[in-house]
Amino acid sequence: MDVVVVDDHPLFTRGLTLLLPGLSGGRVRVVGTTDDASAAAALVRRHHADVAIVDLHMPPPGGTRAIAAIRRADPMVRVVALSGLAEADAAIEALRAGAAGFLPKTADPEHLVLPLLAVLDGWSVVPEALLRQLLADSTPAGDTVADKLTADERRLWRLIAEGTSTVEIATTLHVSERTTKRLVAHLLRRLDVTTRVEAAALAGRVGLGKDSGPGRQAGGLAG
Repeated sequence: MDVVVVDDHPLFTRGLTLLLPGLSGGRVRVVGTTDDASAAAALVRRHHADVAIVDLHMPPPGGTRAIAAIRRADPMVRVVALSGLAEADAAIEALRAGAAGFLPKTADPEHLVLPLLAVLDGWSVVPEALLRQLLADSTPAGDTVADKLTADERRLWRLIAEGTSTVEIATTLHVSERTTKRLVAHLLRRLDVTTRVEAAALAGRVGLGKDSGPGRQAGGLAG
């Protein structure tokens, strides 16, 4: 997995660059870094990165705008937002901008490896407390949306709400992973959300899938 780091703290960036390859057994490598949020999208394009790690608290234009720019430049790139502060509002704003996950910057580098691999596999990763807030704050507007979805779209929504990975969804639906990603992106637009976390939260809010059997219990992970 090729990762770029967008962060204006050189010691932190250097630490990730040195430690992630060894901690991941060579599965994760940092291929580019920048301390300029406005250069994030170009950096991702230049290195064809799989994942971008973005600090939310950067000088203007800031981490959230960097995330949005990255997602516009390459919608296939997965973004993980980091913050040294426990700010639910900032985390939710980052998720709405297109981040696939949010992690506290206080986490040791070894604690970043599994979340990064999970994000690359199509999961969304957030602290459990934030996930609970998303569930509590989600509006019940999904009732009307669900009625407008096709049976296949509702099935896909249930799979997302159960925390099913991209690979597993592709196997279940008998389609390729690329097609699965396109289907998920289309469903997110139909639901008027930007991340799988929000889609799962909305599904829980409206009771989607209560009749589809027990879902996956994944703590702070939502695929």
